[in-house]
Amino acid sequence: MKYVDDFRNPEQARKLVEQIRRRATQRWVLMDVCGGQTHSLMRYGIEAALADCVELIHGPGCPVCVTPSDAIDAAQYLALQPGVILASFGDMLRVPGSQQTLMNIRARGGEVRFVYSPIDAIELAKQNPNSHVVFFAVGFETTAPATALAILHAKKLGLENFSVLASHVRVLPAMEALLQDSECRIQAFLAAGHVCTVTGYQQYEQLIQRFQIPIVIAGFEPLDLLQAIWEAVGMLESELPSIVNCYARSVRPAGNQQAQATVDEVYEIADQAWRGFGVIPHGGLKIRQQYRHFDASKRFKFEQVMPLASSMGHDICMSAEVMSGRIKPPQCPYFGVQCTTEHPLGAPMVSSEGACAAYMLYHLRGTSIS
Repeated sequence: MKYVDDFRNPEQARKLVEQIRRRATQRWVLMDVCGGQTHSLMRYGIEAALADCVELIHGPGCPVCVTPSDAIDAAQYLALQPGVILASFGDMLRVPGSQQTLMNIRARGGEVRFVYSPIDAIELAKQNPNSHVVFFAVGFETTAPATALAILHAKKLGLENFSVLASHVRVLPAMEALLQDSECRIQAFLAAGHVCTVTGYQQYEQLIQRFQIPIVIAGFEPLDLLQAIWEAVGMLESELPSIVNCYARSVRPAGNQQAQATVDEVYEIADQAWRGFGVIPHGGLKIRQQYRHFDASKRFKFEQVMPLASSMGHDICMSAEVMSGRIKPPQCPYFGVQCTTEHPLGAPMVSSEGACAAYMLYHLRGTSIS
């Protein structure tokens, strides 16, 4: 724990806050694109401590939150098919599709199982040879390697009763889409450290050159985030945008090349619907043709029944406004009233990485650096 505690030192945190205040000559707007960072910024009172010099807005950094409702509808459809077991991560079971959740489907008799990893879904398929197990795969570049490995493992085992409903998304195209928005106020990004452990950060160079915006690779502990904010403010003040890696203990420029090769073996880049954003060009991954036997959308041909369309949203949840940084969760009229963690209206209140859940946990009760 000592190693972790070193990055949570209150005295060092207060010093960094003061250094950021002294460095900033105006109030800068920074976006974090990782739900884990959002929760840390709220939990440790960093957003409140810097409110006079830095506005922190929270982007689409929650993979569960951006999973399109049409994909969830497709998972629900599969879970109700005879002989099918639908497996996914716990948060996905509570996220609403266009009308209901996978938990509702489970209550109706659908075979829906909670698993911790795609390998658990492989084991489920081995244990249930007379059923077909579909793993509903969601997540950024961090979870895509594990799903790709599961498909390769299933192929090696000759597992005929296993397939994947893939809804993996890519972070960089989403950042580009945000910057192209006419209402964009983002002046610098705190990039997701866990994503960059896989992808590296060399890919961000073109984004910096095109939009002249600083990008700082950030970790998740208080001192990680404060150091990243200090670097971002410094680049904004000097008008010298670049990329800075403040998470060097985990992130290398080229990332994890073995993980990248595994993903490239199984997946190819494709246009992808993001919940609340519509289709983002090159925003996701789809299973390659040579692995179509493990692609649930090909095996069950449910696209003929319910196509995965634009997924601009079917409900009153203001997730698009929250995840694009247009509003903070408390500005939503439903926040904390009709929409709570016990009775969520949308994905950002469900997920453990959702911005609305973070504000419910920390903003309403108040937190501070201590």
